[in-house]
Amino acid sequence: MARNLRHLTRDWSAEEKNMRACLIAAVVAAALTVTPASATVIISGDPGGKMQDYTAHFRQVRYSGEPVVIAGTCVSACTMVLGLVPSDRICATPNAVLGFHAAWTFDDSGRRVVSASGTQDLMSTYPAPVRAWITRRGGLTPKMMYLRGRDLAAVVAPCNSSRTASASRAKRFGGVHQADDTNAPRASFGSR
Repeated sequence: MARNLRHLTRDWSAEEKNMRACLIAAVVAAALTVTPASATVIISGDPGGKMQDYTAHFRQVRYSGEPVVIAGTCVSACTMVLGLVPSDRICATPNAVLGFHAAWTFDDSGRRVVSASGTQDLMSTYPAPVRAWITRRGGLTPKMMYLRGRDLAAVVAPCNSSRTASASRAKRFGGVHQADDTNAPRASFGSR
């Protein structure tokens, strides 16, 4: 009888292992077929900051598949969204305002100075229509230039009701507090 029980125990273990393997395979298959998150990233009141931080954030948004709604102010490094997230996933509400200026860094005495390489990197991030708009206005300088209204609608698709709905599922991005790295190019003239 003990021999029969051991046989049943061994069979149970083999069956249990089989069930676990099937369960793991099902979980892996489900994970591979899950669609991207359905949250919407809403940008409003975003003053910008370090270009490297915005690059990392908007690359994450691009890979997530999340749509982006520009619903208010998006200035400085925030505008990098236009080149880092596919244009078919970005829209702007009538309240959207984009602000552009040259990138800057700190010199040896701690003063803010234009970063030619940072500005070049910033410009290369933007899609061609945005670069053309900036070039028509004299290029990026320390002075902020604003894109809104009809000019903005020519570059960024206006939002329709389905893209602006569900604010309860939205992720807001703006006013990020970051640790200072005085050598990192910034696209913001905010305080350090």
